[in-house]
Amino acid sequence: MFTTLLQTAGLLALSNLFMTVAWYAHLKHLNDKPWWIAALASWGVALFEYLLQVPANRIGYVQLTLPQLKIMQEVITLAVFAPFAVFYMQEPLKWDYLWAALCLLGAVYFIFRS
Repeated sequence: MFTTLLQTAGLLALSNLFMTVAWYAHLKHLNDKPWWIAALASWGVALFEYLLQVPANRIGYVQLTLPQLKIMQEVITLAVFAPFAVFYMQEPLKWDYLWAALCLLGAVYFIFRS
């Protein structure tokens, strides 16, 4: 089971990195271009997200429930987004990231408890 969780988490982390870049990097680099150019660029990046996300969910669904997969993905999303926002987008580090993470820990508890 540990190998399945590790593979799933690793692929979801990489997938979320591509997703975060696809969703938000255009705000920094293409904000002076028409929205459709940003959309096309984002779709190109998002392809790699899906090439990782689909196998991650298929691997994980062997041992995890659908809600467990979703909560795992949300935790990983915050873990990827916070450093991206702070280091790449130069957003200030806020206590809100910690509070959001604590809320997600509650979600993890309720979804993964037996």
